[in-house]
Amino acid sequence: EALARRLYGELARHGFPDLRLSHGPVFRHILPGGSRASALAERAQMTKQSMAYLVEALRAAGYVEIVADPTDGRAKLVRLTAKGTRAQRTALQLSWQLEAEYGKRLGPAKARQLRRLLEDLYDVVRDEPSGASS
Repeated sequence: EALARRLYGELARHGFPDLRLSHGPVFRHILPGGSRASALAERAQMTKQSMAYLVEALRAAGYVEIVADPTDGRAKLVRLTAKGTRAQRTALQLSWQLEAEYGKRLGPAKARQLRRLLEDLYDVVRDEPSGASS
């Protein structure tokens, strides 16, 4: 939570004051050519209604647009606008900077160990159904 607060505080200082932590699932899960809202919801493990709410808020703020899916004229894609792409790239750059900053404070060996452990944890939980426990 502390990292997220720092990241979104930095995003605000870099010209994206209206982005919130709740918008993260859209930016993390959208494909380069766009994604259907239902696919975003599935990847983010949230309801379609919640994803639709986030997408609409980001559309109103100019971060995404809704376009016809070229593979299915009945479907719609959520696609990042130029502003959305700038915000996504900025968030990635800031995340790397924060990781480097905290890595220096931890020391190189601990930072590498932490990254490996987090990647291992991600591999373990990535494909678990929601609510699963062992």
